[in-house]
Amino acid sequence: MSRSAAKPPRPTFRCSECGWETGKWVGRCGECQAWGSVAEAASAPVGRTPAAPVTSRAVPIADVAVEESAFRSSGVPELDRVLGGGLVPGAVILLAGEPGVGKSTLLLEAAAQTARYHRRTLYVSGEESASQVRLRADRTGALQPELYLAAETDLGAVLTHIDQVQPTLLVIDSVQTISASGVEGVPGGVTQVKEVAAALVRMAKSRSITTILVGHVTKDGSIAGPRVLEHLVDVVLHFEGDRNSRFRMVRAMKNRFGPIDEVGCFDLGADGITAVTDPTGIFVESHHQPVAGTCVAVTMEGRRPMLAEVQALVTHSALERPRRTTSGLDGSRVAMVLAVLDRHCGVRLHQQDVFASTVGGARLTEPASDLAVAVALASAAEGTPPPRGVVAMGEIGLAGELRRVRDLPQRVAEAARLGFSVAIVPSEPADRGPHSPEKWSVDGMRVVDVPDVASALRLLRLAGDDSGRPLRAAPEF
Repeated sequence: MSRSAAKPPRPTFRCSECGWETGKWVGRCGECQAWGSVAEAASAPVGRTPAAPVTSRAVPIADVAVEESAFRSSGVPELDRVLGGGLVPGAVILLAGEPGVGKSTLLLEAAAQTARYHRRTLYVSGEESASQVRLRADRTGALQPELYLAAETDLGAVLTHIDQVQPTLLVIDSVQTISASGVEGVPGGVTQVKEVAAALVRMAKSRSITTILVGHVTKDGSIAGPRVLEHLVDVVLHFEGDRNSRFRMVRAMKNRFGPIDEVGCFDLGADGITAVTDPTGIFVESHHQPVAGTCVAVTMEGRRPMLAEVQALVTHSALERPRRTTSGLDGSRVAMVLAVLDRHCGVRLHQQDVFASTVGGARLTEPASDLAVAVALASAAEGTPPPRGVVAMGEIGLAGELRRVRDLPQRVAEAARLGFSVAIVPSEPADRGPHSPEKWSVDGMRVVDVPDVASALRLLRLAGDDSGRPLRAAPEF
């Protein structure tokens, strides 16, 4: 046997559930922890690829026409906002979300609005029958002459429908239910999803058909199927929402045609889904008089500022270990804020039960809401409401200092637009020192710079002065 003879390739074992690969067989997948899903993968023959004819001649990039890839409105303004301007011909969009969040309702509305502009649309349902989709269309008013509907689960049949209808927009609901004949695996498996997605991407690019794929999610919220599915498509959108609330949000996780920091807001009701262009009022409770334990924060959802109210309740605990309960807030950050209040502000809550939540199902995860949480907790502990018309924003450090937050002018302008009169914000690092808070105005709104959380609480009369004496008088701004 010649030494130059090529060694046979080593076998590769692949998980049929998630696509994880390993060099030896194991009984349990090391990625998704599924039992009995790892099997030997067929090795592709190794050879030299010959040169082949090109599909189009290479030209200077400045000579490439862009008119064919111009944005087209989907008829849903909030969806266009997330996509960066609308639908791009030939683009492949993956929309993922939990079951029942409203993915099919949103895409049926987008398909109907596109068909209303006399652009032919094909909606392929692999999970519901055609009559079931028709019932939803009757309820939401999505009946349009240019909207075609088909119920198919075979990839070949879907391609035949595309040849017959010639749509400008194709919706596949969902990609995990479509199977390709001649390919191993069950529908929704790694091999099937990769083949179906690749075939639909090739079709969309060659015919300039905008294609929207609905994707399932796993228990941890990630998109089901192989990771290569997210690499194949041009745009990845996540549809989020709480089952106990009608409010829904669409986030762009990947977008080759626009920004990925935009958020679209929707209201899901019995008669369909509608865009919410001003969602701030959903997360702010209107009180007839000042209430202790409340403070309004300004959070950024993408590039859109939204106001959300933080509420806190502090009661005496009869337990050896007092309870710390949060809803809509990061529990670890609330625990950090409690430690800073105890160490640097003299607010002792180690023997108290603490409950902190947001209004309307809002989720505040960015550090800019730390100051609002601290004000709400201190107000609940003192039993003194903060002044009316005050918003607070700033990240709290472990030393009690306030750190600057991004997009501060946009946050202040949004609070001023909604009628708030005072904003408590962090001061610039160069301006910090033992001086009185700096005051300035934006759009008729008084903005007060404070260096640390203790100064903010003293300013709002929610903590004592340097000698420890409480300050009960109303603050003057």
